[in-house]
Amino acid sequence: MEQADSILDQRRAGVLLHITSLPGGLHNGDLGADAYRFVDFLAAAGVTVWQMLPVNPTHGDGSPYQCLSAAAGNPLLINLEALVDEGWLSKEHLLLATESPLECRLQCLREAYEGFSRSALKGSEGYLQFIEEAAAWLPDFALYMALKSEQGGRSWETWPMALRGREASALEAARARLHLEIAQVEFEQYVFFQQWLKLRHYANARGILLFGDIPIFVAGDSADVWACQAEFDLTPEGKPRVVAGVPPDYFSATGQRWGNPHYRWEVMAANGFAWWQQRFKGQLALFDWVRIDHFRGFEAYWEIPAHSETAMEGHWVKAPGAALLKSLFDAVPGGRLPLIAENLGIITAEVEALRRSFQIPGMLILQFAFDGGSSNPYLPHNHSPNNVVYTGTHDNDTTGSWFEGLSAGEKSHVYRYLGQPAEGMPDVLVQAALASVARLAILPFQDVLGLGKGHRMNTPGTTADNWRWRFTWDQIPDQKAQALLEVICLYGRDPR
Repeated sequence: MEQADSILDQRRAGVLLHITSLPGGLHNGDLGADAYRFVDFLAAAGVTVWQMLPVNPTHGDGSPYQCLSAAAGNPLLINLEALVDEGWLSKEHLLLATESPLECRLQCLREAYEGFSRSALKGSEGYLQFIEEAAAWLPDFALYMALKSEQGGRSWETWPMALRGREASALEAARARLHLEIAQVEFEQYVFFQQWLKLRHYANARGILLFGDIPIFVAGDSADVWACQAEFDLTPEGKPRVVAGVPPDYFSATGQRWGNPHYRWEVMAANGFAWWQQRFKGQLALFDWVRIDHFRGFEAYWEIPAHSETAMEGHWVKAPGAALLKSLFDAVPGGRLPLIAENLGIITAEVEALRRSFQIPGMLILQFAFDGGSSNPYLPHNHSPNNVVYTGTHDNDTTGSWFEGLSAGEKSHVYRYLGQPAEGMPDVLVQAALASVARLAILPFQDVLGLGKGHRMNTPGTTADNWRWRFTWDQIPDQKAQALLEVICLYGRDPR
């Protein structure tokens, strides 16, 4: 197979921070002034890649890996102050900081749509162009969200049969009945994409690439599965026949039962992987680079009977990864798909062969490096250039907390390997990442700030208290940008 060029053509440093972790905004960080201030901080520090988690609309648990749509943007990331500036939202309403910031944010979006609907912009060329360009996914998503609200938030598989089965007459009646709710969703998506593209332009102009994330699977309760049921492995009632997950691993002794439906790959292959083509096209409109979460599922995926309570009863099933990736690379001008693979967990020679055949960079996690002896692939002396090295990911604890949890002997081993440096954790592991031969080094912002226990973003296999972490500006020392710039330049990672 002809190899594609790697996107990692020079040494860079990046920071991992999800948009929701920014200061400012009701309920969560958003696309407002703090996002621009963060870009300015990254530029001053010599950081040229900002990695974040998926930005699609989430369910109530806030997980960006179980979204309501693989194409839509999360309206909770919309900056409300910008809607005041547009004249669509009253400042008085925005200043009503209630005991429920989330409900206040949603109410502000509803009021903003009312103001927008009275403005000339609703019929403008820009708005109509957005509606046209989003025609492949927006009508289904907007109708799905309106119906979900009408149905009390219930999953689509519990809706009346005519709606669940997408009978044409039922959908037509729903569009007429829910036209205002549909228009609200369309407005929110228009605003999200306008605000996002403005931030991306600002970042790119300062030499910073936005690096996104594509979960390999989508939530069963999503517009994608409801609208494209033939492409997912479902029962006649719309329930998953089998579900996704991973076998027992570093994170869980019983594996992880994610619950996502699997794809009907034979159907997708027959139509040229059109759903995947559209998905990547949409994400590349938002990001400069994207990571495919659980890349190994392109080679073989863990199939769990839907009735099983854990992932332990699953088995591996082959996937048409080479055909899918070839179709995706062929669809990109120049055949250069800016893709990075999350190749963690149980990775076989076949998975690595698939990744390398397309020259897709993989991931190296330093927190995983210090057991298993000198052949551990995550140890820096085993690194290779076409990779992304991390101290840890959003699924790991902060490096400071991880290190504190080691035994005295384990701590001694880590420091002995790293040359008995004078610096403490996490700074010493940050330097090890930046010194690696891997061309891209990504630092979770918690490690940049030297934060320890209590600042973790996510604990895999759990559903409580995840995705909520946010930093504050007073956690950043005055000279932090300059100090980070110096160490990034020391290891040749500022390509500007």
